Amino acid sequence: MKSFANLFLQLDQTNKTTEKVKVLKQYLADASEEDKVWAIALFTHRKPKRVVNASLLRQWAAELAGLPSWLFEETYSVVGDLAETISLVIPNSDATQEKSLNEWISFLISLKFLDEVERKNAIVQSWQAMAQQERFVFTKLMTGGFRVGVSQNLLIKALSELYQIESAKITHRLMGNWDPSSITFQKLVLEEDWNEDLSKPYPFCLAHPLDKKPKELGNMDDWIIEWKWDGIRSQLIKREDNLFIWSRGEELVTEKYPELHSLLKSLPNGTVLDGEIIPFKNGKPLPFGVLQTRIGRKTLPKKILENAPVAFMAYDILEFEGVDLRTETTAARRLLLEQIHSQLHEHNAWNLSIAIQANNWDELNELHKESRAHFAEGFMLKHKNAAYHTGRKSGDWWKWKIAPLSIDGVLLYAQKGHGRRANLYSDYTLAVWNEDQLVPFAKAYSGLTDAEIRKVDQFVKKHTLEKFGPVRTVTPELVFEIGFEGIQESKRHKSGIALRFPRILRWRHDKKVDEANKLTDLQELLELYGK
Repeated sequence: MKSFANLFLQLDQTNKTTEKVKVLKQYLADASEEDKVWAIALFTHRKPKRVVNASLLRQWAAELAGLPSWLFEETYSVVGDLAETISLVIPNSDATQEKSLNEWISFLISLKFLDEVERKNAIVQSWQAMAQQERFVFTKLMTGGFRVGVSQNLLIKALSELYQIESAKITHRLMGNWDPSSITFQKLVLEEDWNEDLSKPYPFCLAHPLDKKPKELGNMDDWIIEWKWDGIRSQLIKREDNLFIWSRGEELVTEKYPELHSLLKSLPNGTVLDGEIIPFKNGKPLPFGVLQTRIGRKTLPKKILENAPVAFMAYDILEFEGVDLRTETTAARRLLLEQIHSQLHEHNAWNLSIAIQANNWDELNELHKESRAHFAEGFMLKHKNAAYHTGRKSGDWWKWKIAPLSIDGVLLYAQKGHGRRANLYSDYTLAVWNEDQLVPFAKAYSGLTDAEIRKVDQFVKKHTLEKFGPVRTVTPELVFEIGFEGIQESKRHKSGIALRFPRILRWRHDKKVDEANKLTDLQELLELYGK
């Protein structure tokens, strides 16, 4: 655990990619086989299930530190991160521990078998046996808030360089439904062929945002052009009479979409389709907000299935009759996909993302402006000669998205961020005018530069009106343009509206507070683009 805590610290202290890869390689070279597996699991978002709620951890830490609850909460609001607060307020003792990462995670998993008093004693004793950095990482693992500035790609790069294995092979081996508690490092990373998991998906091919004029891509006939559907990117797999559905986030979501189970009888064995799960009814796509009503639900009552039906919009085929097709050209894969679809088109759960036809780039540009009318985010442009590669490869796939919707809002509340922004007010709640009152309508966490965030932080500290725990109400003076991809009605929000992917586009220094948008402006956008 000490070496893993040190790894966490080293990764958090540098923004250099080469340095992060270097320290990852060093850790992987020195760690035990079991610790390597758990490190890989943590960096690929396979965390142990949370067994203690944050309120109890705060209470126990305050008691151990000898602090009244109000002082602990005030400290927490200043630090901005629960694990860091706990690691700082608990005094170090002379006790030490030599448990490995694997042993500590096994300990966390075992807590579910203890009652509350036993859990408290076990956790308090653990905190007391750790140095501050170990306590910080240990608590991060307990709260489920384990985040560090390492992408999965950096981990794969470190493994690839250390063990001289192609990155694409490493990426594929780390996908699927593997259990870090039982799989060995040899089986997970080093074995040449691991085909025991029939559900195993392929690494997704990703597109770059189009950063040039479409005309600069050359002859339009060299490209397959489709709508960029607004849904959940997925792979639909049928192998040995079993159906599996994976999201791009590597979540097995088969049971969440019972409408697609009819494809188990229709698709040939050894078939893997790449596509989008979208809300779909009466032969037409629906707004993404419809799909959001069923995301995250543990059960799907009949009413939800009726009001938010889905379909699989396929746009690529990666495997057919057990043969990996990813090295074939996009045009060849597309032809095969169309042939299979022609035999299965009567199934409501199965749709083919139709290729868009236009005579020239100017005509395509006009069609692009109609994207929202089709509940799409724009176009996907795929070169006909491209293979289906792993991750992003510039020049093969482009996503040509429409400009985001936007609204000007007033900063009303601010809260400190996390990680390197834990001491800065960087999480904002924005409001619009409803007659003479400001009504909150969105939260935004990104879009400003570090310099701008520091300026807003200074403003918040000087213009705080009220404090509610970690939240500050501020004098309504700052106006920001908020961009978002979608809008929908919401009974949970005071404004009656929820936005999809809100973020700050720019600080409107040129606008006064009374020039910010009104709630009626949002309601008009809801009529046009929402449900």
